[in-house]
Amino acid sequence: MNTRVHPTPRDTLSSMTESAQAASRQEQKGRTRQAILAAALELAQHQGFAQISLRQVARAAGIVPTAFYRHFESMDELGLALVEQSFSTLRRMIREAQRDPKVFDNIIDAAADVLVEAVKQSKAHFAFVARERVGGSEAVRRAIRHELDLFVSELAVVLARLPNIESWATEDVQMVSRLFVRNMVSNAEEVVEMPDGRPDLEESIKEGARRQMRLIVVGFRDWRS
Repeated sequence: MNTRVHPTPRDTLSSMTESAQAASRQEQKGRTRQAILAAALELAQHQGFAQISLRQVARAAGIVPTAFYRHFESMDELGLALVEQSFSTLRRMIREAQRDPKVFDNIIDAAADVLVEAVKQSKAHFAFVARERVGGSEAVRRAIRHELDLFVSELAVVLARLPNIESWATEDVQMVSRLFVRNMVSNAEEVVEMPDGRPDLEESIKEGARRQMRLIVVGFRDWRS
């Protein structure tokens, strides 16, 4: 005899309601987490991340301090999340640029354009990185160094495909990649300081970046690993 109990319409409706409520709670949690990140980023612009307190962040995000711990275990963990968020835009734009065959026809101009556009889109995040990479907490400084090292490794894979570099030793490709990244960091910090609505300054920064990268490239042909 078949004793299986089929769900009633009321059971189905209850299940759907519970699922909708769970999804709503998850969405609310995501919004609160984002509010905490945004509040910390805003506060850090005025006094540096290492100087702001959990209570300040909670108040700016519109939550009680105890609610902070539902999203982050500590201020250091919040700082690490900001580092990850800060680098995600640049990583995405670099990877998209790699898929464009035109990039390799003029990689120097493309790199300058991608960098400036990425910084303009996420100025507050790059300002955070510029400040905290030298003056932040040890955990945040270490995370920024790690992200820059990852970027060096990713860029090295791209550079290894360029003429005159294919036969280089791995450590030499990494070396020139690090030179490019240091150049990019320096120019990104100039873009952060650039006032809005100054296309003349923007073009000047791009041209400076291009000239600096071309100076690095000049040595490619004669370098021997």
